[in-house]
Amino acid sequence: MYNVAVVGATGAVGEELFKVIEEYNIPVKKMVPLASARSVGKEIEFAANKYKVKELTCEVFEQEEIDIAFFSAGGSVSAKFAPCAASAGAVVIDNTSHFRMDKDIPLVVPEINPEDIALWQKRGIIANPNCSTIQMVLALKPLHDAFNIKRVDVATYQATSGAGKKGMEELMNQMQAIFNFKLDKEVEKKEVFAHQIALNVIPHIDRFMDNGYTKEEMKMVNETNKIMHTNIAVSATCVRVPVLRSHSEAITIHCEKDVDVEIARKVLNDFEDVEVMDDVEKNIYPMPIIATDTDITYVGRIRKDIFDSKILHLWVVADQVRVGAATNAVRIAKKWIELEGNK
Repeated sequence: MYNVAVVGATGAVGEELFKVIEEYNIPVKKMVPLASARSVGKEIEFAANKYKVKELTCEVFEQEEIDIAFFSAGGSVSAKFAPCAASAGAVVIDNTSHFRMDKDIPLVVPEINPEDIALWQKRGIIANPNCSTIQMVLALKPLHDAFNIKRVDVATYQATSGAGKKGMEELMNQMQAIFNFKLDKEVEKKEVFAHQIALNVIPHIDRFMDNGYTKEEMKMVNETNKIMHTNIAVSATCVRVPVLRSHSEAITIHCEKDVDVEIARKVLNDFEDVEVMDDVEKNIYPMPIIATDTDITYVGRIRKDIFDSKILHLWVVADQVRVGAATNAVRIAKKWIELEGNK
């Protein structure tokens, strides 16, 4: 049994973590929800019990004898407090981008590189990849094994929940204002997105870099190869869309071998936690409303390029709050427990 802490307990991913930890039967001896001072005293529910949120400090991890610490409260919080948790003896599973490209910290999607979890002992920290990266590599890995991928071009259609609760609220408030013919006033209040998100798409997630790509796009470029231990060329365009939850991706894959659609369908459907949903005659393909609140990465619209036999196109959808954050983190914890239990 393990003493478990969730940092960022009152956030969107934090709230999901409590549900997924219970669903995946992580053996919890004691649950400790942690957040900033302004959230202290709030209650969270876990396994039919209520727990009061405690203040996040460096000392709390030792005081509570934490074994597993899930961090989901922003990069600056992880930078300050994750090393404290690790020093106190906890394994940290960090949902932020802060540690992902650190060479001494494993970046893990358990279905793809579970062996990297063993590297946690170097720093006591395991990084959870970017939500868009996770669902993409879950589709890429079986296809790379089958056809040897050389290059990937991806356009994402990312839900507002990727920006947390405030992102969802901003969309809902703007939609409500549209129905009440008061949109101009509501748009003046925009705090999360650079432009109106209701009835709009914004080709801008995170800050722009000197190379013209955004930080979100570069996460997908860099993280893909660290997870898959490859040197695949990746280019991404990340777009925010007026959807509450679940990210979608249109992916073009350039391979060394000729691609075969039926083989692609088979290897994808056989891969852990991936499901092919691809019957266009019946209008069956992945959509956010199908993926939301599930732990499956759905793949559809699988087709060979009409000009090049080595190019495959597909459409990938997953719930980024679960698959792209909470569920992947809990799957890491489950694998870590298996590794530690065998020692």
